[in-house]
Amino acid sequence: MKHFFLAISFLIAFVSCNNKKQTSQTSETLDYQKDSTTIKQLFNTALTQGKSYQWLDYLSNEIGGRLSGSPEAQLAVEWVEKLMNDLDFDNVWLQPLMVPHWIRGEKEEAFFTINNQNYNVPICALGGSIATPKNGVTGEVIEVHSLEKAENLGEKLRGKIIFFNRPFDDTLIHTFKAYGGCVDQRGSGARVVGKYGVLGVIVRSMTHSIDDFPHTGAMSYRDIPENEKVPTAAISTKAANLLSEKLKENPTLKFFFKQHCETLPDAPSYNVIGEIKGSEFPNKYITVGGHLDSWDLGDGAHDDGAGIVQSIEVLRLLKLNNIKPKHTIRVVLFMNEENGLRGGKKYAEEAKKNNEIHVAALESDSGGFTPRGFTFDANSKNIDLFMSWKPLFAPYGLHDIAKGHGGADIGPLKSETISLFGYRPDSQRYFDYHHASTDTFDKVNKRELELGAASMASLVYLIDTYLN
Repeated sequence: MKHFFLAISFLIAFVSCNNKKQTSQTSETLDYQKDSTTIKQLFNTALTQGKSYQWLDYLSNEIGGRLSGSPEAQLAVEWVEKLMNDLDFDNVWLQPLMVPHWIRGEKEEAFFTINNQNYNVPICALGGSIATPKNGVTGEVIEVHSLEKAENLGEKLRGKIIFFNRPFDDTLIHTFKAYGGCVDQRGSGARVVGKYGVLGVIVRSMTHSIDDFPHTGAMSYRDIPENEKVPTAAISTKAANLLSEKLKENPTLKFFFKQHCETLPDAPSYNVIGEIKGSEFPNKYITVGGHLDSWDLGDGAHDDGAGIVQSIEVLRLLKLNNIKPKHTIRVVLFMNEENGLRGGKKYAEEAKKNNEIHVAALESDSGGFTPRGFTFDANSKNIDLFMSWKPLFAPYGLHDIAKGHGGADIGPLKSETISLFGYRPDSQRYFDYHHASTDTFDKVNKRELELGAASMASLVYLIDTYLN
């Protein structure tokens, strides 16, 4: 027994010594005192001299919704190009590309009828949908809760309006998982049922909220024949609940909707790019960005005006604090994330063609809410390094740092060597506004927006300092 306790004592001493050695190695690698001081300066500057909220006010209220191909999208391109030149970034340029050009047209209409009584339904066309016939469509409704169930009904769908009504799973704390669990109805519902001769498709809006605001978003026919394309729209969640309830009482009720949307030929547009040249590795790049386009119902303040102004603010904060980066730090304002991802693909294509070395990329596309942390998609050798930064972020409430998705626009950059990061604010209110007319400037809190910009600047500083 004595030898047993001696062995245990030796093992504890060995583990303790080894842990101290590992801690010492980490301390030698990271200069916590210097880094924590720099990060504090970045937060102080963002909270006392920040410009992101002022910029978002202009983008949202003077320009507004910025759907790809629209005059507003072009105004946004011109405005952010001038802004970055005024901020005296080392290089600012436009990267040309062609984007889808879909227009909504006149306001949509919808109602359902029971015993000669009409119930009005808040509705909006989904991006990419065709219009209804001039006088709209009227038909009986079949309610389904999955693509598979719709497919299984087959010919029973013919001549009907198909109602996809799977709601968000409210038990999921991570609201983007709830969104991911439903969005296939919006994206692929019409493609799945169009071959059965349906009259149209209506989809429950992608939100937790039970309200009267329909949420738009992209849908796709994905190479199906013209005669299988059917008009597709989203209805509000309150209307979806009411329709479902009334269908149980009156399975043969008639639903009417009319929309005037149209897809025009692709239009010219641009990614807007600005950069600060690196002092040691000018040909190695760290990209930070968001998407400049937005849906047309609201201002696109959270999605993704917040990400745009935060990304520009990152470079401004580095300059204000006299931080001279080793790598070239590049802000990219991507066009056409919402209905095509053309900007992200074009940027990655040009980077590859020019043999650019991208060390890391950070995307902000989850709204301007209170910062919670970052997700990262990286090779295994860098994971321990990223996790060692947690104590530096902890004083600012940035506790959620874990492996995960980087972002849609930076995704095409993915390789074995690049590290992709996603900025993650609190997501509980995000889908109240996502793709709806409620996504307006008044829903963004100034301090939360500024804290997000400082959080992103701090991460970029650490990436620049410790990644080669």
